[in-house]
Amino acid sequence: MIDQLYSLKKLQTDQKLMEKAQLQSKINQLDAEIMLTHNQINSARVQKFGAISDFAVLQMHKNTMKEHIKKLEAEKITITAKVEKVVQEVIELQKETEQYEYILDEIKQEKRLKILKEEMEASEEYIQSKYISG
Repeated sequence: MIDQLYSLKKLQTDQKLMEKAQLQSKINQLDAEIMLTHNQINSARVQKFGAISDFAVLQMHKNTMKEHIKKLEAEKITITAKVEKVVQEVIELQKETEQYEYILDEIKQEKRLKILKEEMEASEEYIQSKYISG
């Protein structure tokens, strides 16, 4: 039973680590998109002798990109909070896994001691039977 609980907690920990990796990947994608949008803002231009309306359109385009960046950063904050939550869950699962592993080790050690004790009793009985018959 403890062995099954240990395996379950280990599996849950692995799943949470995979979830964390996926969230971290999403954060990296958002960072890349934010950087790309910043570059687009910095490189957006109009023709040197363009109409005044070109400048207004350019400013609207830049404002739209800035708003897009704000949305991406808000999403990044949300995902970062999820990552922190997953990290805490992983820590708890690892603690539980270690507890079950300790219990399993204790059970194995008790079994080894029991077998050793039985072997000692058997060898003592053998020696006593040889001593008595000898």
